Amino acid sequence: MAIAMVPLFLIIGYVAYRGYGVIGWDFFTQNEPPYRREGGGYAAGFFGTLYIMLLSIAMAVPLGIATAIYLVEYGTGRFALVIRFFTDVMTGIPSIFVGLFVYGLLVSGWVTWGFGTFVAAVAIAIIMLPIVTRAAEEMLKLVPDEWRNASFGLGAGKAQTILRTVLPAAAPGITTGVMLAIARGIGETAPLILTALGASWIVTSLQGDPQGAVPLQIYDGARQAFEAGIERAFGGALSLFGLVLIMVVGARLIGARANKRKG
Repeated sequence: MAIAMVPLFLIIGYVAYRGYGVIGWDFFTQNEPPYRREGGGYAAGFFGTLYIMLLSIAMAVPLGIATAIYLVEYGTGRFALVIRFFTDVMTGIPSIFVGLFVYGLLVSGWVTWGFGTFVAAVAIAIIMLPIVTRAAEEMLKLVPDEWRNASFGLGAGKAQTILRTVLPAAAPGITTGVMLAIARGIGETAPLILTALGASWIVTSLQGDPQGAVPLQIYDGARQAFEAGIERAFGGALSLFGLVLIMVVGARLIGARANKRKG
């Protein structure tokens, strides 16, 4: 574990060293100037990332939880086995393949919607979906059957038992899985290159106009030759580190509180 943590701390330390000087109020509220100019920020990227992630959460979380409910409470045949198999397969698919799939399906292929926020959200939702499904499934399995039987004994139906007994009991664990899925999706770059494309200004349209995102601005800023643009890229990377750290720590705290209550 110590050997594995050495490169982790080196990466975090180097990114913090290079990006700390850029972080400030202007970095979160101003658009990015030309790469050679200092100042400015990633306001367009933060807005686009928030926009895309909200849509992705609205797509992936309800569907993932509903799929987990079916697998645990209703699925007993081959169809449930097929769903579990493809959920496991989707967990290991490289994200660039997801971007290619959405590009060929919605951007410039079967449906020609072009680049935009919605197609980018679809790509991120596909990446998040198996994580949410597997986490929710495992948490629902941990709810004791005695609780279900007690609910049935009091006259509740199947749907009432799931909504009022099973889901509330599994909610802390499901929340943890959802936050980890968001942490995974918020840093993806490859699918956004093929779906959002990127923008240096705030874009509010749902579809049809390229949308900005912090990972895309980091990618573009880090591969050009001007020091000011590279420093902003490190600032964006440090900001993503902070967001992911907050979500992971929050997920751990929620899980710890849930275990404490059960204990």
